[in-house]
This record gives sequence, structure tokens and C-alpha cells, in this order.
Amino acid sequence: MNKEELRKLYIQKRAAITAAEKLKADDLLLIQFQKLHIEIPALIMTYAPLEKMNEFDPQFITDYCYFKNPDQVLFCPVIHPTTPTMLSVIVNDETEFALNKFGIPEPVNATPVFPEEIDMVIVPLLAYSVKGHRVGYGKGYYDRFLKECKNDVIKIGFSYFAPEPLIEGTNRYDMKLDYCISPERIYSF
Repeated sequence: MNKEELRKLYIQKRAAITAAEKLKADDLLLIQFQKLHIEIPALIMTYAPLEKMNEFDPQFITDYCYFKNPDQVLFCPVIHPTTPTMLSVIVNDETEFALNKFGIPEPVNATPVFPEEIDMVIVPLLAYSVKGHRVGYGKGYYDRFLKECKNDVIKIGFSYFAPEPLIEGTNRYDMKLDYCISPERIYSF
């Protein structure tokens, strides 16, 4: 299937997950992440989940990362108001969020950082392939942002579902994940 077909399919599949199923899957995703053999980095970019899209909440992961590495600093994306790019800004417990033009929660009045400073990016996704390609919401913000990051940044996604065998229409501008974690296993690319 192509990206648009997968986008529609996985929006429906995620919407069909009940609250109880989501809670169980979130626990299993955290357990799988704890099995990942990486050193927990200090500088992690995360995102505020779209609750209306039944999106995975990465706070489970960042809380665990903070436990393993108390020097952790978190960043969240902010969509640039006039260009198709995004910035990464420092967030903490006091950071205020507001909805952007897409209805995505974003930090307000936060300090930006250079993408090349970030050690790990938790990348939102709808679907992913066995080769590490992902389908997001279709605007390309993350692909453009990840190109600005250092070469060894860890790119990791979390999904309630198994990978697709193929995503038709991927190209050289699509940034691959390093890992995607499902409730059943870790996929490494």
C-alpha cells in the first residue's frame, strides 16, 4: 500500500483500540523499550501526543529514561509558523502548551536548541515497514528535521501494530528509523 492508503488504514486501526487495550499495549511498549540495548542518552526529543488520534504517549518512555539518566533534558517540536520546518525547544514540568494550526500541542515561549545537539528522537508514526520507513501524518516535518540532526542520533518509533512488508512511494527524502518498538518485539533497522 502507498502512504496515503496506510495513513487512512492506521488512523482507523488506532481509533478502534479501546482504552483498556491501549493501557495494556502502553505497558508492553515500555517493557520492550527496557529491553533495548542502548545507553539512555541525556538529550531526548519527544512529542506531545494527539489524544484525539489515540496516539502513543511517550511520557512512559521519557519517565523511564529520566530514571535511568537523571541528567536528561527533554525537547519538543514546534512547527515554524511560515515555513514547512520545525524547531526543537527545551521543555520541563512548567512548560505551557498550546494547540498549533494542526491541533497539535506545542510548547509556548520555550528555548530552541540546535537539532545536532539531540541524542535521541522519539518519532511519532502511524505505520512503519520492515525496512524502517514510517508513515506520519503527511507533512514531512520530521523527515526535514531529522536531516538536520547529527548522523548518530537515535531515531525510534513506537507502534501498537506490527510492521508493513512494504510502504510504496518511499524516496530518498524519507528518513528511516533506527528502531521501532511494538508490544511484541523490538525492530532494528
